[in-house]
Amino acid sequence: MSGAARADDDTGSSAPSGQAEWAQRYDSDARQQVSRETTPTLSAATVTATEAAVQKYQGIVGQGGWGTVPNAGNLHVGSKGPAVVALRRRLEVTGDLDQAAGISPVFDAYVEAAVKRFQARHGLGQTGIVSSQTVAALNIPADLRLKQLETNLIRLRSFAGNLGERFVMANIPAASVETVENGVVFSHHVAGVGKIDRQSPVMQTKAIDINFNPYWTVPASIIRKDLIPKMQADANYLTDNHIRIFNKDNQEVASSSINWHSMDATNYRYREDPGINNSLGVVRININNPYGVYMHDTPTKGVFGDDFRFVSSGCIRVQNVRDYVAWLLKDNPGWDRDKIDAAIRSGERIDVKLANPVPVYWVYVTAWATPDGLVQFRDDIYNRDGLGAPGTLASAADPNADENAAVEPALQQD
Repeated sequence: MSGAARADDDTGSSAPSGQAEWAQRYDSDARQQVSRETTPTLSAATVTATEAAVQKYQGIVGQGGWGTVPNAGNLHVGSKGPAVVALRRRLEVTGDLDQAAGISPVFDAYVEAAVKRFQARHGLGQTGIVSSQTVAALNIPADLRLKQLETNLIRLRSFAGNLGERFVMANIPAASVETVENGVVFSHHVAGVGKIDRQSPVMQTKAIDINFNPYWTVPASIIRKDLIPKMQADANYLTDNHIRIFNKDNQEVASSSINWHSMDATNYRYREDPGINNSLGVVRININNPYGVYMHDTPTKGVFGDDFRFVSSGCIRVQNVRDYVAWLLKDNPGWDRDKIDAAIRSGERIDVKLANPVPVYWVYVTAWATPDGLVQFRDDIYNRDGLGAPGTLASAADPNADENAAVEPALQQD
């Protein structure tokens, strides 16, 4: 991400490997046009707002939709020409740019603010520069956006009932997490969610306990898909990543005793030691489910600054996880932020059962609106809308990026 400064993570020190736990821009930057939303995504108010958005987009479609914006190569403040005129007209249709701004061929500060607003509504980094990703989002036809709203309105209506006084919502396509208390969003968290080929499941469950300084036991699927190939490429991989090997008698064995070019490696258990470089970070949040997934910290906090955050094997990584855990443990006497920090500093495995399990909803919502009239869209990353809408974030992923200090966790059985 360009133009962003390195930040400290929530431990109070710089994150490992030069990674920063990036601040969530719309929560922290007063210059942005989209303010922090306090209405829960899963609420009757969101349903009403989305119904109004459907009507608005029906009107846009009825009037012929919007024109396309040519990919003129990163339009920005100072750019001039017909592409800027097309951009202005496109932004006016959806209300991102006030019509009073006119159709000048100059990209000025008004257009920049409108582009940032559009980017915020589509889950893109708010740079104010019209990148190829922004052009792709601008040029998705109005009728597809209308169908997207109609499809997701059905999903939102199914969650319009009483979800609990306190609950967690993880929206997979938005790669984001909300904590909700008494009908109001308490906190927003950027998230990392499942890859396209290792999807995070849609489900309703409850958070039941917290593991501080967790071990991570590598599941069989990850042993085959990731761990064996890594060991074939680098015989020191397990040692370098603090992963120990145990046989069926729970005795530790040396990696050199295993034939990594056979299936012999699948007969052993692999356990990563606790620590800030552990694949789960310093905290794991367990949720009841049949998929073997959970929510957790991560040592690679730089992912939270990326537009493309579909990076895991199904689990959900949570930004500012200590704040999230403190909220979950609110009803546990004595477990305030200071005690949470002390537990993590101890380096010891500590398990805490939630006094009151908290409802958790992992949902798939790619389009919704807020009571202030803002309409949000996200890529249909798992192709569940069935509309064939083109993605806008694929080119934002770095295929050469190393996901973790160790292989990506998908299931832990301690």
